[in-house]
Amino acid sequence: MSEPDTKKKRPNRRHWTRRLLVQALYQWRLADTELTALLAEFRTSEDMRSADPDWFADALRSILNDAGPLASQLSVHLDRPWEQIDPVEQGVLLLGAYELTQEFGTPYRVVITEGVELARLFGAQDSHRYINGVLDRIAREARAVEVKAPRS
Repeated sequence: MSEPDTKKKRPNRRHWTRRLLVQALYQWRLADTELTALLAEFRTSEDMRSADPDWFADALRSILNDAGPLASQLSVHLDRPWEQIDPVEQGVLLLGAYELTQEFGTPYRVVITEGVELARLFGAQDSHRYINGVLDRIAREARAVEVKAPRS
């Protein structure tokens, strides 16, 4: 007999990887930690056992290399200057924008949902609403065909 579905499902590897990415982006933003140091530190993190270390490294490298253009793309949809966005929210937004514009294997709804969940986990009280709105606007631009497609 199987167990009832009263337990929450354990987050998948990609979710754990996103959690670590937000933490790494926060550290990068606050302490200006270099990519190589971030990769070395997080590679040995106990949480990396639940994550995808290859995707972590690829995504972190891409986000840091494209942080300026990603922030510019996001800035169009913000109600205040990028510099005034909380560092946690910056990390979530950078990750979401990266996935929406450069990682097309994940459905846009999943990217937005993950961003909202990360904001609830790490961000300020209502930051998840802000993240949802900004990522939704990015998705409408970057994934217009997918957004307009009928739900199956």
